[in-house]
Amino acid sequence: MSVDLRTRYLGLELANPIVASASPLTGSVDSLKRLQAAGVSAVVLPSLFEEQIEHDEMATHNLLMQGTELSPEAGGFFPEMKNYATGPDKYLRLIGDAKKALSVPVIASLNGYTPGGWTGIARQFQEAGADAIELNVYFLATSVDDSSAAVEQRYVDLVESVTRQVQIPVAVKVAPYFSAMASMAARLNKAGAKGLVLFNRFLQPDIDLEELEVAPHLVLSTSDELRLALRWIAILRGRVDASLAATGGAHTPDDLIKLLLSGADCVMLASSLLTKGPTHVGTLLRGVQGWMTEREYSSVEQLKGSLSQQSCPDPGAFERANYMKTLKSYSSPFA
Repeated sequence: MSVDLRTRYLGLELANPIVASASPLTGSVDSLKRLQAAGVSAVVLPSLFEEQIEHDEMATHNLLMQGTELSPEAGGFFPEMKNYATGPDKYLRLIGDAKKALSVPVIASLNGYTPGGWTGIARQFQEAGADAIELNVYFLATSVDDSSAAVEQRYVDLVESVTRQVQIPVAVKVAPYFSAMASMAARLNKAGAKGLVLFNRFLQPDIDLEELEVAPHLVLSTSDELRLALRWIAILRGRVDASLAATGGAHTPDDLIKLLLSGADCVMLASSLLTKGPTHVGTLLRGVQGWMTEREYSSVEQLKGSLSQQSCPDPGAFERANYMKTLKSYSSPFA
């Protein structure tokens, strides 16, 4: 029996559920070609950061205004900044070159945390040929004056600011730290998000004991991390009118199958591809096909969401009941 691996994400038909997430592997056309040849069904380019866009705009502004302080009339000779193409040309070229070189969808990634004029770059992504945009919201509420309501509204405003700029679909990559995640997902969907990427990994700083300074510390994901996305995808499946993508922790065929059963439309890979290379995609696809054939699943569409909270025999397993059962089932030789 042949297995149909096709799935739909953001209205795009994908040949299979494996998408190459934003990483160093998606930053060049040659590497993107290798990923496509290995079997990924779509690619997410590395993020363009809000700070990069604003830096370029300020640098151009400062260059144009250099010397104008010598005459109060000089400033009037320069056009408004909105008439200048201050967007990062290198990133836009990457989008265009990727679209020419690949047959799979190309998803541009925009990383920011405040609404504002910089979000207009989304329109340039669309004009450069991007099939969709992943809005990667990375915001840590560190001020004691930041209320949960204000943080949530910031996300909603940012999504609205980006989705107003474009006609192509926008997915939002969010953190898992909202006190009412289901409600927040629905609000983001209502604000214009056509998809949710669950979840953003907030990379944590470390302390260098030799230099006595705070230092970055990148740790790649493991399979143990996928259960957070698995739970929330299972809960949200059928409750929000948005595509659901899983990211963080998918390394084995079993990992992919679990996420698809929970309701993921696609699974995004970064760490597993960085550690095992693009050829790992083939291993994963063969594993998923073998499992589905053995259990007589004919398609990924049939598989998706069959163990979501709405579909599984024990919906409470995704809520407090699982918490209590887990605690009671664990035993230690030292207890």
